[in-house]
Amino acid sequence: MVLNSDGTKKPFHKQKPFADRSAPTKPGLQARATAAKILAAVVDRKLPLDGALDHEHGNPAYKALGESDRALVRAILNTTLRHLPRIDAAIASLLESPLPEGARALHHVLAIAAAQILYLDVPDHSAVDLAVEQANQDPRNRRFAKLVNAVLRRLGREKDEVLEEIAKVPPMPGWFLTRLEKAYGRDAALAISQSQLEPAAIDLTVKSDAEAWAKRLNGVALPTGGVRLAAFDGGIPSLEGFDDGAWWVQDSAASIPARLFGDLSGKRVADLCAAPGGKTAQLILAGGAVTALDQSESRLKRLRSNLDRLGLKAETVATDLTTFKPTEGFDAILLDAPCSSTGTTRRHPDVLWTKGPDDIARLAALQERLLRHALTLLKPGGTLVFSNCSLDPAEGEEVVARILADTQAIERVPISAGDWPGLEAAITPLGEFRTLPTMLKMPEGIASGLDGFYAALLRRTT
Repeated sequence: MVLNSDGTKKPFHKQKPFADRSAPTKPGLQARATAAKILAAVVDRKLPLDGALDHEHGNPAYKALGESDRALVRAILNTTLRHLPRIDAAIASLLESPLPEGARALHHVLAIAAAQILYLDVPDHSAVDLAVEQANQDPRNRRFAKLVNAVLRRLGREKDEVLEEIAKVPPMPGWFLTRLEKAYGRDAALAISQSQLEPAAIDLTVKSDAEAWAKRLNGVALPTGGVRLAAFDGGIPSLEGFDDGAWWVQDSAASIPARLFGDLSGKRVADLCAAPGGKTAQLILAGGAVTALDQSESRLKRLRSNLDRLGLKAETVATDLTTFKPTEGFDAILLDAPCSSTGTTRRHPDVLWTKGPDDIARLAALQERLLRHALTLLKPGGTLVFSNCSLDPAEGEEVVARILADTQAIERVPISAGDWPGLEAAITPLGEFRTLPTMLKMPEGIASGLDGFYAALLRRTT
């Protein structure tokens, strides 16, 4: 029964007809509708894309799809988020007037359709037809179905001209591009922005003999000591060496912090914020007796599973780092701190839409608090590497500068560019690591670039 606002029964003949949910839907419609819902969750509600696409705990509409439709949803969302400023500009250029206030659901329908027309191998007529059907099935958008049809058909007809016009639009939100300009200059900021459109490489950290594994796996050896793969068929577990635990997947930049310690034989080592365990494995292989900490027991469970595949062991402790007080200090500590992850947008294009300046400030404050406590856990003469995958100096250089300015008995140990052939440009004048996605050019057929990362090596003097 449907009631009026005063509680009286509404005559049936005045009710708007409901869509027949039992009627068959057009092939591909549910995938597009799911993509629009998840885009709204990411952009409007700031929810992480990985969570929505989780096969066990993700968006219910996504979990209800078959695997081929899930793959399509992932492709649409990753493409839309990578190109969103350009897609918005394209849509705006084809509208006589801006979309009405509050028409966010309509915007998302147009955006995912535009992404298919401009950047994906989807027939234009299919993208248009399914977008119009989405609009017709949503009471909020039904009255705009003709507009959706007209705008998208025109986009298909004028695709080449539109692509040329929007190529001038940086594919990165303005708030973060401004921060990059301040840190690195206009040209570098634009290059970093453009680089997020490139496919992310698949890098492996190997237990030994990177050159040999590069030949076996048709990849190239990296200056970080790892291997970068060329395109290949099949999944990661199908590759030689996976079952034997000879290597693990880890971006080349992420492998740098653990290597800054050198030989750790006979030393007590703490890996703070350790999960999922790639850096923990590196510290074990360097000879350290490693204690791996993480606040989450479930994340430590994953870490132990990863180490088991590699045939490696570490002591694990589920605890809040700020309250961790071991009976004995450590010779070496790795603090790869929680951050905004703005250096990983090639892999996680949602980051710049779910984070903002307030998040960076909050995370920088957390990093400083964690680093100050971590330094108290060092033995005299012990070393600590502080790192994270943010591109913003507020989460890296500025944190370390404040601590060095007001903390006694702590000094920076400069990293020598001569020790890192091929990555000399990543060593700052102060002797810290600052990788950018535009670094590490590769031969043709191999993806270039690496994650944005910061790392500094500190020592307790007394």
